Amino acid sequence: MSNQISYTQEVLRKSIHLSSLWMVVAMGFLPRLVNIVLFAVLLVGCIITEYGNHKRWKLFTMTYGALFNRMLREKEKQADFRLSGAPYLIGAALMCVVLFPTVIAMTGFAVMLIGDTVAALIGRRFGRHPINVGTKSLEGSLAFCVAGFAIILFFFFSYAQPVLFLISGGIGVVAAALAEAYENRIHLDDNFSIPLAVGICLFIGQMMV
Repeated sequence: MSNQISYTQEVLRKSIHLSSLWMVVAMGFLPRLVNIVLFAVLLVGCIITEYGNHKRWKLFTMTYGALFNRMLREKEKQADFRLSGAPYLIGAALMCVVLFPTVIAMTGFAVMLIGDTVAALIGRRFGRHPINVGTKSLEGSLAFCVAGFAIILFFFFSYAQPVLFLISGGIGVVAAALAEAYENRIHLDDNFSIPLAVGICLFIGQMMV
């Protein structure tokens, strides 16, 4: 696939992905308005940095480019300016804080970070049964579901949520796995579709309690 990077670079890329778990902690401990401002500033800064790197501005190519260009997928290196996954990830954090109550925002974002990471690494290494015209694998999607369910259980016990949290969260994880697998068909970046699917399902479950 033209969009593939080496497995080593995939691991490095997903390590950076996981490092964003600090945002989950921020959602839990900082006031909502502070998180909104923080994530908004980071989002704008990230977009400016990537644009500067794309335009070959020396300051940005010597810093951002030197560190991350090897991890960029082919579609992120095209002549036309394309954002990498980072602005979408930060935007997803902002979206979660704006749209959902704290525990739901934390859960949806954590499922995206951990589930997407596990799906990518397991799918790249062990994927044998392609789905969605070969862009994703059944093994990766199943790994996503296992990781997602584990996150739901963690927040269920950590925040003493009602049983309906487990049910609605489980439904959300399955919906998110489908959205992640068919990302190119729904035309919505999985950094958005995953927390959105989980968050909406959890929010509906919360309303039913």
